Amino acid sequence: MADKSASPAGVPLKAVTEAPPKAPEPPPKRNPAFRMMGLPNFRFKLPSRNWLIFLSITGSFTSALLYDRHQRKLAQRKWCTLVSHLALEPLPVNTLQRKLTIYLSAPPGDSLRSAREYFQEYVKPVLVAAALDWEVVEGRREGDVRVGLAEKVRRLRRKRGEAGQAELEEDAEALVDQTRQRSGTQDYDGLKGDIVIGRHTWKEYIRGLHEGWLGPLDLPQTPEPSTTLPEMPLLDPTSTANSSPPLDDPQPAQDDSPRTSPPATTATDTNPEKEPEKESPKPKPTTPTPPYLPTISYPTSSLAPTIPPTFEPSAPLPFPHILGFLNTPIRIYRFLTRRHLTDSIGRQTAAVILASHRPYAQTSSFASSIDPDSQPSPSSSSTSSAAAAHVDAGAVVESGTAYEQAHVLTHEEREWHKSARKRVDGEGERVWLDEVVLDPRVAERMRRFELSAADEERAERIAEGKEGVLGRPVGEGQEESLLSLSGVLGMVGLGSKESGGQKPGWVQGEEGDEEA
Repeated sequence: MADKSASPAGVPLKAVTEAPPKAPEPPPKRNPAFRMMGLPNFRFKLPSRNWLIFLSITGSFTSALLYDRHQRKLAQRKWCTLVSHLALEPLPVNTLQRKLTIYLSAPPGDSLRSAREYFQEYVKPVLVAAALDWEVVEGRREGDVRVGLAEKVRRLRRKRGEAGQAELEEDAEALVDQTRQRSGTQDYDGLKGDIVIGRHTWKEYIRGLHEGWLGPLDLPQTPEPSTTLPEMPLLDPTSTANSSPPLDDPQPAQDDSPRTSPPATTATDTNPEKEPEKESPKPKPTTPTPPYLPTISYPTSSLAPTIPPTFEPSAPLPFPHILGFLNTPIRIYRFLTRRHLTDSIGRQTAAVILASHRPYAQTSSFASSIDPDSQPSPSSSSTSSAAAAHVDAGAVVESGTAYEQAHVLTHEEREWHKSARKRVDGEGERVWLDEVVLDPRVAERMRRFELSAADEERAERIAEGKEGVLGRPVGEGQEESLLSLSGVLGMVGLGSKESGGQKPGWVQGEEGDEEA
């Protein structure tokens, strides 16, 4: 009987038992919309490992950046709303608006552009929301702010009647003042104030105040070294001719070379109408004007007779600015957390606008004249008895006074670029590197802006949405006001799209009427 599993002659058993190959599966159905647009058929699947790493890093950075930007807008809107009621107050047509003075200078190792961007991003929106005016004193190098502030103080002293060798020049500012006086325009009669940006600018601000109010009105003349030769006694020509040279003196060597006669003078050389030589342009000074008063002369200098009992308050604002490739992680962190800086700068700027201030703090350190642990020795009995005649035993005397102005923003000096720390022999005074020297007569007249507790509470209610402009609840009385909250915030670029898309106030001021 034949085996059923046996294969036919000449045909292998494997070839008979294999099934025929399956037909290929039809391609998945494509989206008709994608097919008409020529796009491939997207298949949803889990990304690969590399794509997951890339998307997680970029997504985290983008999320942190967007969150920080949103919080910055909320913080800036809070402080703009706090001061925007000042923009609604009416102002007489013949009275100028309150004017602040902004002091800023290029940070060590960088240009002035970074300081300008800092002011425009953090300080300017709050000032525009309150409709205040300001003037800027800029410094491109070390010492420019000191020179500008000291000259401003000296000009003010001349206006108040102090006489100096140099008369008050008729510059553009004086002409503007005369025009306003003739037209009856009055200056703002109230508190103004100064805003100082950065520790380096603050040092120059302190130095300029002392130089202006303690120094002279005119630059002290330094004696120039004499360049004239000493006069020689005149000799009698007859005695010179009859006298013979001494025997010890050697005879001068005869010069056998032919002597050349001086060139003949031409007519062009003797022409009196010769064109004068063009003066070469004077090189620009690389260093600012030297100070009128050194710091060691503060105690011996007399105070200006026109000095006010108190100065205009000031507000030193922090200016975090760090350079260097190795500091990149710190710079990235600060870039993603600018909301904290926006809130801090907005609070201090609002304090300047609301004009709430206090005196700068000062602390006195005391020391005992006699050490309680020391025992008088027999040999020093006469000395101790003589000292006891002047100072009682256990007396405590004041050893010094520490002023708050000297320690403001000291943490910023650690982040200055190393190029600003280099000293050159014989370079003179370095305001940025020298210690802050304060005179008690000037330091006690200074005031600092500080936000009151009532304004802090009102700012918190604004942040929670419980209060709006002028202390009213949000949405109440907005139609009756001359300028609504959305209009004020629109001026500083914080308004919503529903407010008409109004451009910021400083952009509107720079743009002209193109149709005209």
